[in-house]
Amino acid sequence: MDDFAAIDFETANRERGSVCSVGVVVVRGGEIAERIYRLIRPRPDYYSAWTTRIHGLSRLDTDGAPDFREVWSDIAPRIEGLTLVAHNSPFDEGCLRAAHALFDMPYPDYRFLCTCRTARRMIRGLPDYRLPTVASVCGYDLANHHHALADAEACAWIALRLFSEQGK
Repeated sequence: MDDFAAIDFETANRERGSVCSVGVVVVRGGEIAERIYRLIRPRPDYYSAWTTRIHGLSRLDTDGAPDFREVWSDIAPRIEGLTLVAHNSPFDEGCLRAAHALFDMPYPDYRFLCTCRTARRMIRGLPDYRLPTVASVCGYDLANHHHALADAEACAWIALRLFSEQGK
């Protein structure tokens, strides 16, 4: 698979639709073609202490940010027709679906692939299959885990390695 978009969301609280940042890495012809990072004013607009500890974002970071509808109207045309890839894709697909529903936006028929599931099938014996672990085994140093763009880039790297091996 040479053309896809790796995606990662961070949320402000336990609500899947409360996306507060998104990272997208567009891959075309097996090469990274574009990196997109956006802060998003979440809905509902509050941060739990737990999520802030994980990703470091707070309301101060997103008070002036656009909402999901505005951010997605910029991203959607740039990933149109591409398969979306995420590490633990049920989480990211759930965020995307919930945000579309929250803003009463029609949900396009995005196809998702999961690098975590693929790694579990293809790489045996890891202590865990978290993104930093799998990225490291695939030769990528994920220095800023839980930053949406850093995570999306690690996911793209993993996908390029594992999906090319899968096709052999």
